[in-house]
Amino acid sequence: MSALTRAWDANDAEAYGALFTADATYTTWVGTVYAGRADIVNSHRALFDGPLAGTRLEDRYLSLRVLTDDVAVLLTRGDTYDDEPPESPSKVQSYTMVREGDTWRVAAFHNTQRGKVMERIQFLWYPGTRPAAE
Repeated sequence: MSALTRAWDANDAEAYGALFTADATYTTWVGTVYAGRADIVNSHRALFDGPLAGTRLEDRYLSLRVLTDDVAVLLTRGDTYDDEPPESPSKVQSYTMVREGDTWRVAAFHNTQRGKVMERIQFLWYPGTRPAAE
C-alpha cells in the first residue's frame, strides 16, 4: 500500500499503474470500470492532470485476509485530500492482491463511497446490521 500511496502522492500515473496486474480491473466509487493496466494508467494520467492534480491519498487498514501464498484481500478506508488528511475517510476500498514473482500487485480494485448518514439510519432501525468492525 505504501507504494500505491507514494505513486498517488507524486501524481505519477505510470508508477501507480505499474502496481496493478496487466489485466487488472479498477472500479471507481461512481461505478466506472477500467480494464487492464493501460486503461488504469491513462485514466489516472487524465485525473492527475485534471481534477485530482496535487491530491494525496489517505488509507487506513480495516483487514487483510491471506487466502493463499499468492492471493490476499485487503480492505481499507481511504480518501483523497489536498492539505490535511481527513479525520474520517469517505470511501471503502477492496483490493484483491496477487503475487507475481516477488512483487504483490493489485488484480482487482473496488472503491465505494461510504454513505455515513444512511449507515447510521440503518444501524438505528436494524441494530443487528452493525458490523463487528465498527
